[in-house]
Amino acid sequence: MSQSTAAVAGGRTSRSSPTLHFVAGLGSGTLGAVILQPFDLLKTRVQQSGSRSVRAAARDVARSSPNALAAFWRGTVPSAVRTGVGSAVYFTTLNVMRQYAASLPFAARPRAASPSSASSSSLPRLSDTANLVTGAVSRAFAGFVLMPLTVIKVRYESDLYSYKSIAGAARDIYRSERLPGFFAGYGATAVRDAPYAGLYVVSYEQIKKRLSSWYIPASPAAHGPSDPGVRTSLSATINFSSGALAGATCSFISNPFDAVKTRIQLQPRDYPDMVRACRKMVTEEGIRSLYDGLALRMTRKAMSSALAWMLYEELIRRAETVLH
Repeated sequence: MSQSTAAVAGGRTSRSSPTLHFVAGLGSGTLGAVILQPFDLLKTRVQQSGSRSVRAAARDVARSSPNALAAFWRGTVPSAVRTGVGSAVYFTTLNVMRQYAASLPFAARPRAASPSSASSSSLPRLSDTANLVTGAVSRAFAGFVLMPLTVIKVRYESDLYSYKSIAGAARDIYRSERLPGFFAGYGATAVRDAPYAGLYVVSYEQIKKRLSSWYIPASPAAHGPSDPGVRTSLSATINFSSGALAGATCSFISNPFDAVKTRIQLQPRDYPDMVRACRKMVTEEGIRSLYDGLALRMTRKAMSSALAWMLYEELIRRAETVLH
């Protein structure tokens, strides 16, 4: 059995270099950010006021520029840089932590008794607790490193600021708020992203395990010569579906923190911290304000998570096949 087939069949621990995981994360994150930028921009516009519908926000965006189509990709560069580098840092950190956890008896998931046990994964098998912790810590770290780009991205997408360039946005933030301005909303971001990422990894692995047991036959002998290609295609489909389902579920749970974070980053004087921002939003606009942009965020997160994890796992699988 080839290494790629073994990885599919048994979820073999990946021993590839951190550079490979960085490049795979960078590529998958950047592609997803570019494709899904309109969802991100509309979510920011809806969340900034709490009163506009998605349709009204889309109308405003289309009217804001002579080129209506290009207007929906405003902020793509900071978004792609932030998401691409963020995914690279996240996946690299997550891989290092998961490799270490896989060597710990209490963290590694016991391998199934049958060597032909089906799985679509090429990543380490860990317990739910280990997946939760490694996912949360990796995301919190990546979020801190990328926070300045996140603030610039959100303000660049908003129509509350008239920034003409990324450099101009950075200069204005530093001039008016100094270094703390680049980390506005990190508390809400960490509270949103760390649990989200931990729950996401647990959900992703559990859904993937269930779908694999349903759709990947346990015995490779049941297939003909085309079996490796069929397995690769089926694994990609399972990983994409698992990423979409896990992303939508976790987005619903964490949306209030995302709505609060957006207000803090756009209007730091009116919403100075997470507690006061949440209280002000609920008091003035009701509980509904915490779920502004929910449909857009669920759609974007489901699609971006599905694309990122499917591409990441496939790039790792194919690179390992070539290298080994």
